[in-house]
Amino acid sequence: MIERGEGAYLVTTEGERYLDCFTGLGVNALGYGNPAVLDAIAKQSRKYIHLSNLFLQEPQVELAGKLIDATGYSRVFLSTSGTEAVEGALKLVRKWSKRFGKRMIFGMTNGFSGRTMGALALTERQKYREGYEPLVPDISHVQYNDVADLRRKVNQQTAAVFLEFIQGEGGIHVASDSFVGEIFRLSEEYGFLVVADEIQSGLGRTGKFFAFDFNGVRPDIVTVAKPIGGGLPLGAILGGPRVEDVFTTGVHGTTFGGNPVACAAGKAVLDQLLDGGVMENVRSVGTFLRSAFNGLARRYPAVVREVRGRGLMLGIDLLMNGNGVVEEMMKRRILVNCTSETVLRFLPPFILTKEEAASVAAALDEVFASIHT
Repeated sequence: MIERGEGAYLVTTEGERYLDCFTGLGVNALGYGNPAVLDAIAKQSRKYIHLSNLFLQEPQVELAGKLIDATGYSRVFLSTSGTEAVEGALKLVRKWSKRFGKRMIFGMTNGFSGRTMGALALTERQKYREGYEPLVPDISHVQYNDVADLRRKVNQQTAAVFLEFIQGEGGIHVASDSFVGEIFRLSEEYGFLVVADEIQSGLGRTGKFFAFDFNGVRPDIVTVAKPIGGGLPLGAILGGPRVEDVFTTGVHGTTFGGNPVACAAGKAVLDQLLDGGVMENVRSVGTFLRSAFNGLARRYPAVVREVRGRGLMLGIDLLMNGNGVVEEMMKRRILVNCTSETVLRFLPPFILTKEEAASVAAALDEVFASIHT
């Protein structure tokens, strides 16, 4: 049973310390007990914890302003989660598309957008959809990283393409330069919107503010969540010039979206992400860890199929089910996750040190050696 968190570690009631390389699905990006986040939560809690969205609130204004300054997007809509941000983005696309007579929205095969009805329609894998169909109509899917399939499916009727630039739940698959480039070329040709799902990959996880920054592109809409609230429920939709006038007062809302305590925590998170040192650590330690994982792949070709990812969003694709490796790593007091049956997913805190990263690689070496023999 977990009693508390300290930095990059979770501590049980028995006093055992576990290095957390999963961080609550990427939420606790600054680790546990971050002083600035805790201070922001305490200060705002003493003022007020919740107000109606009928009132202008300083924490919301400050966080939205911080996001606008950091990203260059002109509009921010705050939500309680990534899934809620995706639902809001779908509504934004639908309302925008009515102006132009467009209707089809495309997600990606192997992607994951959430478990509410709209987000589930964007999520192609049947194991998530089973039992809930029929889902939201006029939503289909393109084969991820398949340029030919993309060209076959999008046309003048396409309203938007939703894309995870790195698929998280789908197994840490990175969108290829050619695929991303073709999406944006076709967007110009047909006039559809590009929506970037940066819920897991955004806000510094890859070593850049957004995963799409590696491609030098500018999506029309961006959804963010997970690390932004410092552990509290918070998400956001960012919008650019093509959609900035679509949502007017009252057309979309959420009672708890942009909770003032969560927004205060979010501003403290962004302050630290934007000072440069945190993302530099993500790049440095991420490069170190990726190199160590590549070494393991060369050493154990009968165990490891491939290493994928960027920064501190890494996956080791195994030639077997990964749940046994997760259990063995837990015995060594390191917490990792298995997704898509065979992929070890690593989402450690941005404060991970090279020494801690080396301990992860050493533990994996032991586990892989035991499998290999």
